[in-house]
Amino acid sequence: MSDARQDPEYIVEYADGPLVGQTDRRFLVDGKPDERIGVIAAVEGLESTFWYVAADRREVEGQIHVTYRFDQPDSDPVAADKEDESIFGFGA
Repeated sequence: MSDARQDPEYIVEYADGPLVGQTDRRFLVDGKPDERIGVIAAVEGLESTFWYVAADRREVEGQIHVTYRFDQPDSDPVAADKEDESIFGFGA
């Protein structure tokens, strides 16, 4: 019999990077939160992939909360290149 008290979801808290201050809900995998997650988000109108790594885990009122830190080297750049800006009419 499965443990009905275990919530199949957990709360994601983004501690830094482009998603700082935002939260999300994700499903536990085999009863555990992901160690690393990828998030697709639009920044300055461009869709980018951002990677986050689990840094801290705690339980609040029976709900698992996991703080994730931005993995900048593996993520898409946040700012557009100056050369790319000219394509959109922002450059020289």
